[in-house]
Amino acid sequence: MATVQTLTGALDTGDLGRVLMHEHVFVINHEYAVNYPETWDDEQRIADAVAKLVALKEAGIDTIVDLTVLGLGRDIRRVRAVAERSPVRIIAATGFYTFAELPNYLKFRGPGRLIGGDEPMTGMFVRDITEGIAGTGIRAGILKCATDVPGVTPDVERVLRSVARAHLETGVPISTHTDVSTQRGLDQQKIFAEEGVDLGAVIVGHSGDSDDLDYLQRLLDNGSYLGMDRFGLDTKLAFDKRVATVAALAERGYASRMVLSHDASCHSHNFPDDFRTKHLPDWRFTHITEDVVPALLGAGVSQRDIDVMLIDNPREIFS
Repeated sequence: MATVQTLTGALDTGDLGRVLMHEHVFVINHEYAVNYPETWDDEQRIADAVAKLVALKEAGIDTIVDLTVLGLGRDIRRVRAVAERSPVRIIAATGFYTFAELPNYLKFRGPGRLIGGDEPMTGMFVRDITEGIAGTGIRAGILKCATDVPGVTPDVERVLRSVARAHLETGVPISTHTDVSTQRGLDQQKIFAEEGVDLGAVIVGHSGDSDDLDYLQRLLDNGSYLGMDRFGLDTKLAFDKRVATVAALAERGYASRMVLSHDASCHSHNFPDDFRTKHLPDWRFTHITEDVVPALLGAGVSQRDIDVMLIDNPREIFS
């Protein structure tokens, strides 16, 4: 049986259980945390994260994929402190998250750049997957990149192609951030295909922000999985429309090409706890099990199809 790397060691893919494929433990602005330390209490945040994951396990979820990479404040040692106390297994990611530009460290390095040399990101991502992140020995199990409203800028293209090449070298799957209003998933698929990626190894993230079935069908026809992965973020698309879209695609026979998640976090500098409580009360890890699954069943989606989206598809993706 195939194995997947988690923060606490390798795991048979058959033992993943129910999986949320696009979540975050911590989204941190490190400069902000260092210079304004009152914004971060390590002990409190780790304890709170463990409590949230305990509640998630009790709700029936066994594994989450933490898609926090460079650009989102990944700190693998901090997440390890959570994972060691969590009943929910955590899969770490590597890659880079930017909508437009890379930081100068990367901007100045690479073919045709000021310092020159090989593209550094490909090697960085491969090392994270094959050797471990930041000397911890914790190996990433998935690759992450993003394309948003600005489109495929030169730096974003570098990230996409580096992710594609790291995938081809290591075989781990790719998960993305997209903007549905500009149909960025198609841009990503085009570049990945140019690099020789089998698009069946790609999850086009945030596809659930759209109820445009024609756009989603094009992504499916190209062979990728759809990340219906922002349940609870109702400002992007209302709950009932998200449910109806998943139900419509399941009725077309595409349950085997969708995964479910929230894109939520235990804590994010970008969305303070009090803001989320007031404005996004359902943007939490247990929303799918408590609210989404019953709504999908009510919309005619079978329990078997729900199991396919939460259990079978993640297992297949990591196999």
